[in-house]
Amino acid sequence: MNQHIKKAILFVGLTFLVSWLMALLFFVFGGKWNTPASIVMAVCYMFVPMIIAIIVQKLIYKEPVKEPLGISFKLNRWFLVAWLLPAIIAVVTIGVSLLFPGVDFTLEPESSRIFEQFRSTLPAERVQGLANLTSSLSFHPFWFALLSGLVAGITINAVAGFGEELGWRGLLQKEFGYMGFWKSSAIIGVIWGVWHTPIILAGHNYPQHPLVGALMMIVLCILLAPIFSYVRFKAKSVVAAAIIHGSLNGTAGLSLMVVKGGNDLSVGVTGLAGFIVLALVNVGLLLHDRVLSKEPIMMG
Repeated sequence: MNQHIKKAILFVGLTFLVSWLMALLFFVFGGKWNTPASIVMAVCYMFVPMIIAIIVQKLIYKEPVKEPLGISFKLNRWFLVAWLLPAIIAVVTIGVSLLFPGVDFTLEPESSRIFEQFRSTLPAERVQGLANLTSSLSFHPFWFALLSGLVAGITINAVAGFGEELGWRGLLQKEFGYMGFWKSSAIIGVIWGVWHTPIILAGHNYPQHPLVGALMMIVLCILLAPIFSYVRFKAKSVVAAAIIHGSLNGTAGLSLMVVKGGNDLSVGVTGLAGFIVLALVNVGLLLHDRVLSKEPIMMG
């Protein structure tokens, strides 16, 4: 068996074993999603790929971690792309969502899709607290969410994103590199999506449709994987992949803040509207790579 495949299988097997066991124990011992405890569990879950990548790379294979896995803080314009692109995706997704039947624009926070989601996942007192907070603002909460999402995207969210990205766009991207850009991205996307299954079934991202949501998450990750990989390669740093991951997590909710109607499968970045936008972003990056880039990387 190819040495790269052996290493990748070891990494994936250990990552799934530890992650899914962690989720199983959390739920067996009474853990509930959308609670403070679940936030702690989710953060720990995100760091498993990083820990396993270091164990496999350094302890088992006795290879260096920093350069082979792309850990570099040398800034370039692709770090800026990583930071801002997710917010642009979220805003464009709003426009696509409004093309769907039964979906309308709203400036009333409590009638928005995101509040519908809050009502189905959070205790009534927390929803009321959020409603009181938004009504006390002198401006639409969209702008506060945009600013806070961008700040989180390059700080705390990026740190958590690094917990995943050192595994997906670090170790796996390195080991699957011989396959070419598109095939390696697709395989990593599938692995990444399936890895999310326990928390999706618990209600994360798709609380109305957890079973279908598990499949939707796989499609989402397949669409995101080439974008994250392209940024990682162009920035020559897995840190940039962590930033785009963190920024996506911080700004995706924007796509639900000024629309009403639809459901968790249709609107928002994680819904069909978002899939359309992400597919267009992939096409845009392909055109950039073929036409404008001096170092094309999407040929394979």
